[in-house]
Amino acid sequence: MLYRKNILTAVFLLFVGVIAAQGPKKAVADKIIAVVGDRIILYSDIKNSIADIVRQGGANTLPPDAECLITEQAIVSKVLMLQAEKDSLPVTDEEVEAELDQRVRYYITQLGTKDLLEEYAGKSVYQIKDDARESVRERKLAEAMQQKIVGNVKITPTEVKTYFDKIPKDSLPFFESELEICQILLYPKASRDLEQYIVTEMNNYKKQLENKVTSFEQLAKRVSEGEAEEIRGRSFQINRNEKNWDPVFLSSAFRLKPGEISAPIKSKFGYHLILMVERNGDDAIVRHILRIPPVTDAEIAQSKARLDTVRSKILAGTLSFNEAATKYSDDEAAKFSGPCVLNREGAPYVTIDQLDKEMVASVGKMKVGDISLPTAFTGDQNKKGVRVIYLKSRSEPHRMNMRDDYSKISQMALEEKKALVLDKWLKTKIPTYYIMVDNESSASCPRVQKFASTDTKGF
Repeated sequence: MLYRKNILTAVFLLFVGVIAAQGPKKAVADKIIAVVGDRIILYSDIKNSIADIVRQGGANTLPPDAECLITEQAIVSKVLMLQAEKDSLPVTDEEVEAELDQRVRYYITQLGTKDLLEEYAGKSVYQIKDDARESVRERKLAEAMQQKIVGNVKITPTEVKTYFDKIPKDSLPFFESELEICQILLYPKASRDLEQYIVTEMNNYKKQLENKVTSFEQLAKRVSEGEAEEIRGRSFQINRNEKNWDPVFLSSAFRLKPGEISAPIKSKFGYHLILMVERNGDDAIVRHILRIPPVTDAEIAQSKARLDTVRSKILAGTLSFNEAATKYSDDEAAKFSGPCVLNREGAPYVTIDQLDKEMVASVGKMKVGDISLPTAFTGDQNKKGVRVIYLKSRSEPHRMNMRDDYSKISQMALEEKKALVLDKWLKTKIPTYYIMVDNESSASCPRVQKFASTDTKGF
């Protein structure tokens, strides 16, 4: 097994933080540490990339030679980008702008509002995007070139076994027990009388706000539901084109004028009062108050009965679990990614610590292949629901082996093969580019000196 840094998976690390790294207290001097063709790499780029990794919680994963590693990756990325330009690989202005918009929205979500982002960055959103535009274009070109080089690389079972056999037996990783868990969810609806009661209360809240009896923030902290108390009533940024917002909430918000408060709006989460704070085209800053109509034991019992009928059909073999989830589940994700719980990487294998407490209690009593009786649970935004759980598989804690972990080993072998293909390509292409590395970097990072053109002496 080759124990080395995987350039393939980390090559674009330098550009992950082109927006976030634009801090107001940027004290790193813009010293040129490398030149690739007609493109330069600044020392501040490297330091800001490391700072951004730390900000995103990656401090513990940084290797001791992180600065050298990221410099190496930056040089490789420039070579890939320049070759992509030579090969006329397509990257459109629309793709670049879409990614810039997505990144800005992400950081606004993290900080709360556009004003806070601009205060943090020390510049306007327009300037942030303008500063990052060329870096994003270069990164997308480099990605396109990388895909052209390794996109068709495949792995055979023989190569997977050869890869596994090269791993020293005392270095095989230990895996905790992993579960494949699928579920069908129902979210009972509150009675019409209770919904009407909530609507009446929301209309009373609106009158209080319009008569200035209380402020929106104070009222939200007192009555709003489904959020932590410390963030109730806070303003937040929304964008008309974002897909993760409830469409009814979005369309209702964008019908408001600045300072206007909506009538009670029903979304999939409950009833909202929306205050439009500020609007700029497809972006807006809003506040909201959310009330969730309470679900009684009677509605829970009705949903349990309905799910029990579905479970009986599955057990009788007249309906598969996946078909039942597609047809009956209120879990929107099940319609696209299937009914199984996914881990952080998007794979259907989870450890016990990734499950909610109620599911842990249910799964602890189940055998592989069991389908639970309908049970009540509390989901996101304190929403009450009912679900049946299917325990599809459960692995025992074990050392990595070919029988239990073939798919993981296959992916690791494929990534290494791609890295070797990329390394081979780089060895043939790098000599065709003018590359200079400054003397100080060469002395402290021998790994980057290998890239320097033979007729250059550094600077």
